[in-house]
Amino acid sequence: MKDLLEYLAKGLVDSPEGVAVDQFEEDDGTIVLELQVADDDVGKVIGRSGRTVNALRTVIRASSVKHGRRVLVDVVD
Repeated sequence: MKDLLEYLAKGLVDSPEGVAVDQFEEDDGTIVLELQVADDDVGKVIGRSGRTVNALRTVIRASSVKHGRRVLVDVVD
């Protein structure tokens, strides 16, 4: 799921070398993916009214169902 998020984010931004995804697990078993992008690309990842980031979350959530885990996606400034 981490690789999928990184792949999708690199396709959206102008500087793909600035994309980084950190993964950690919370106490309840939820996996949190923190997406970091270059300052100029934050708007492209979030999208108008948050549509792009919501689409990313939907794709990752669909992937997480296959693994039987709960996954959250956060965009870090």
